[in-house]
Amino acid sequence: MSAPVYRWRVTLEEALAANRELWTRKNAEYTDSRAHDAWLEGDVTWGQWHVPETQVRVLPAQLDGLDVVELGCGTAYVSAWLARRGARPVGVDPTPAQLETARRCQRELSIEFPLVEAPAEEVPLPAASFDLAVSEYGASIWAEPRLWLAEAARLLRPGGRLVFLRNTTLSILCSTDDGRMLECLARPQFGSYRYDWRAYGDGVEFHPPHGELIRMLRANGFQVLDLVELEPPADAVEHPYYNDIPLRWARRWPAEEIWVAQKDS
Repeated sequence: MSAPVYRWRVTLEEALAANRELWTRKNAEYTDSRAHDAWLEGDVTWGQWHVPETQVRVLPAQLDGLDVVELGCGTAYVSAWLARRGARPVGVDPTPAQLETARRCQRELSIEFPLVEAPAEEVPLPAASFDLAVSEYGASIWAEPRLWLAEAARLLRPGGRLVFLRNTTLSILCSTDDGRMLECLARPQFGSYRYDWRAYGDGVEFHPPHGELIRMLRANGFQVLDLVELEPPADAVEHPYYNDIPLRWARRWPAEEIWVAQKDS
């Protein structure tokens, strides 16, 4: 098998098309059937092992009345959780199948909020319209960081908060091209940015290392407030579908992390 393609060897249009196709397939395989139950979960949780927000406390303490944009919302379960807590979310995603699942859940559960079909790199919403931008494995790994972070900054009001979850740099460096997780480094960090997994039936992901991501955040007027490396809860079990990272690995090293940043006032 050929190695993944790094850096700029795939255009943004190709990446968007590949990821839209991938998530159309994943929606049919898993997320559509799971969406209704996900919308009904009682607490906001994060990541593959459902770490509760009550434990990590990365969202604003008062959500009631906040304008929120979810970038790469998928089936919009995060937006649904926030809406049930009094926020006014808008879900943004480029994949029609995912948004149609979200609309079905809105009809079934009578939780209404706008859904916008668009990539996170170019969102057709007014500037300075939101208090909070959030991404849980949405734009955070599937959109070009230089562009989606600039869009998040544009969409947020001064002092607004950006919260996003992604894979840790360490987990990327320990993963092999064929999807295995090693207990040692498997790839270089220098040159790490864009990964083209289309040869393996997946999409195009973006994983800039910490230093590069901090510089991009600062270039867009953000100050980093927190970086939370998630540890699976004691009762965590292997995910039935997203199982690229074994639970035993994640209990020893952080596999997921949440970034919290604030736009300059």
